[in-house]
Amino acid sequence: MSRVEDKIESLGLKLPDVVPPLAAYQPAVRSGNYVFTSGQLPMVDGALPATGKVGGEVNAEQAKELAGVCALNALAAVKSVVGDLDKIVRVVKVVGFVASAPDFTGQPGVVNGASELLGEILGDKGVHARSAVGVAVLPVDAPVEVELQVEIAD
Repeated sequence: MSRVEDKIESLGLKLPDVVPPLAAYQPAVRSGNYVFTSGQLPMVDGALPATGKVGGEVNAEQAKELAGVCALNALAAVKSVVGDLDKIVRVVKVVGFVASAPDFTGQPGVVNGASELLGEILGDKGVHARSAVGVAVLPVDAPVEVELQVEIAD
């Protein structure tokens, strides 16, 4: 097992299986020394633990936890194309989408769930640029979706 996966387990978490695509795309693709993940939903064992808008049916704290689940799913997608998460040089960019109630403006705090977890798991390699975007709706009524851009060493 890799050092990164050991760290994930030490946090009481488990790297999940790759979430199967919901449409015509791949969970992640590699181009040179970079891996780009597709947007990852907070699927757990094939289901969403919560649905709806953040600031409506889902509160901000729950959405923040779900963003961490998205980050774990994204790491699983990275592993599916590189085989070993210890090859990560750094997380370059995180993009988080938050299905937001009309008056909800806490998108950065929600996406912190992904950013903070990546920092806990990867240390300095998890420090990244980021966008946190509020949207009207996400696939299958998910409250949050996260994608990663990761630099990989050979």
